[in-house]
Amino acid sequence: MESLQDLLDPTNDNISIVEEPKSGDVSLPGATLVEIRDQQSFLELLRLGEAHRHAANTKLNTESSRSHALLMVHVKRTVKGREPAHSSDNGNSTSMARSLRPPLVRKGKLVVVDLAGSERIDKSGSDGHTREEAKSINLSLSALGKCINALAENSAHVPVRDSKLTRLLRDSFGGTARTSLVITVGPSPRHRGETASTIMFGQRAMKVENMLKLKEEFDYKSLARRLDIQLDKLIMEHERKQKAFEVEIERITAEAQNRISEAERNYADAMEKERLKYQKDYMESIKKLEEKWMMNQQNQGNERKEQMVHIAEEVAEVKKLLSKETSLRKAAEEEVDNLKSQLAQLKMLEASANSEILKLRKMVEDEVCQKEKLEGEISMLQSQLLHLSFEADETRKRLDRGGPGKVPGGLDSPVSQVRSQLKDSGNGEKASVAKLFEQVGLQKILSLLEAEDADVRIHAVKVVANLAAEETNQQKIVAAGGLKSLLMLLGSSEDETIHRVAAGAIANLAMNEKNQELIMSQGGISLLSTTASHAKDPQTLRMVAGAIANLCGNDKLQTKLRGEGGIKALLEIVKCGHPDVLAQVARGIANFAKCESRASTQGSKTGRSVLIEDGALPWIVQNANSDASPIRRHTELALCHLAQHEVNAKDMISEGALWELVRISQDCPREDIRTLAHRTLASSPDFIAGLKRLRLDY
Repeated sequence: MESLQDLLDPTNDNISIVEEPKSGDVSLPGATLVEIRDQQSFLELLRLGEAHRHAANTKLNTESSRSHALLMVHVKRTVKGREPAHSSDNGNSTSMARSLRPPLVRKGKLVVVDLAGSERIDKSGSDGHTREEAKSINLSLSALGKCINALAENSAHVPVRDSKLTRLLRDSFGGTARTSLVITVGPSPRHRGETASTIMFGQRAMKVENMLKLKEEFDYKSLARRLDIQLDKLIMEHERKQKAFEVEIERITAEAQNRISEAERNYADAMEKERLKYQKDYMESIKKLEEKWMMNQQNQGNERKEQMVHIAEEVAEVKKLLSKETSLRKAAEEEVDNLKSQLAQLKMLEASANSEILKLRKMVEDEVCQKEKLEGEISMLQSQLLHLSFEADETRKRLDRGGPGKVPGGLDSPVSQVRSQLKDSGNGEKASVAKLFEQVGLQKILSLLEAEDADVRIHAVKVVANLAAEETNQQKIVAAGGLKSLLMLLGSSEDETIHRVAAGAIANLAMNEKNQELIMSQGGISLLSTTASHAKDPQTLRMVAGAIANLCGNDKLQTKLRGEGGIKALLEIVKCGHPDVLAQVARGIANFAKCESRASTQGSKTGRSVLIEDGALPWIVQNANSDASPIRRHTELALCHLAQHEVNAKDMISEGALWELVRISQDCPREDIRTLAHRTLASSPDFIAGLKRLRLDY
């Protein structure tokens, strides 16, 4: 029942699974872990766990196990003789390196799994809680089968998280373990289906390749214990040396104090001697200065006479300089007069320049007024685009809340559904689109598709998409070059929103036969295929698939559509897996198969179906019984159209389509499809022979 119970402690029935983020190893922290020392204790634990397993009485088995059982045995041992070589300069470093090297431990895990067998309720007669247990067993085995299939087909994604069983066994398939699988079959014809599926499961499991890997780790715990002992020894040695060092420091400190006191005494004696010496020199210097002052007083009279002669010479020199300055002043006054005349001329030039500036300023003001007027028009257009984009987003949200149950039958595209919802959403949104269309004009709206501002382009393409939802506007958009602009925008832009809305607008326009030919002639299929290959949003893929599906319904474009990769693009889109996207793909394949069937009936088409040649048949058979009614309806219709041409019968029988045709003829809720399947099976010799070979009464 997707819960883990400890068979050694049955009260512990809610064990969680923990995965190591780095290594990816799976562990069960709540499970009982017992250390085994001998064989007898091991066997007793096995008997104890087996006694706690759940079993029930069914029509097929008196003791039917109601759960899977797993035994995990962890083994580890120390590996000797694997120490790497180290080279060093002396013996001490070699021993140190050897002591710091942790021992090598080899680990292994044995997982023995007893899988509960899958059972059919109608055969086993299970009911009540036993029925729920059977469902859980079948679901976990189905999840294991999906993982085996994904590994056998080298799929990029293996769904190991779909079940707790697959999470616990992830190392056993596609991992690093050596795995053996034992399957049990029976010879009874009554259980032929179970026997065949079990053998096929074993064959697929044989294709899975495991990469065997020894898991060796260093035993850091024992290394830590050894290092702790060495650390204690080193601490004691360090304390001993620290004590000796402190004693030596005290001795050196006492010796230094003695030397400092002796040096201070010597310094005081030397300073006293120096003071006496400098005092003696000072007295001698005073005497010499007094003698020199007396000599200067005698020589002062002679120096005054010499100074008077020197002053007279300086006055004569000053007069010469004054005359020179007077001549320089006159030259400066003449230079000032010249500068005044030049200044008057510059003022005249300034007046003329001011008049020119006034003229230029007036021209600039006119340009500013014109610019403001243009900016006002642009802001008005942007506000109208924003308003309309908001209304379109609100309408799209209401459509998304409507759900897939409101989709009408037949092969109508999602664009027609959007158009019908827009009609029901009220006259206010129509009035806003019509008002913008009348005030701005289609050409201006289309010109905004090439604007530099990304937001303006997004809003413009949303307005064009809303206009394209009305049949009355589609021809106007195509005539004004809107289709060409949308295709160019689809190829040049990298914005996901623009891709989604532009693809939706193209899907609207592709509902018209003339527009379909224009889309094909302008390389629309190539652009749509490229957009689908780069798209990540399911809504974008849905719009692209819807556009291609509309093109698939044109008899004239079958060859060109296939030649430009339209069918391959649809088959690539199915990787998305979104139900709405798959519904559009199925609708396109059904349209294409219908056109092929019509061409074969008219005699213009011979040979196998293009869908079969391109590999679409396995996907059609796989989804013919899908839970989503739109996907199932379109794939059932596609199978019926393919089966109408006798050339396709052998391929369809080999791919298992005969079983689906029989189911459609009996269980399909639509009478027209059920009648078509019945008529096809009754009229085809190959299908009749296949029914006889399979011993099916029809």
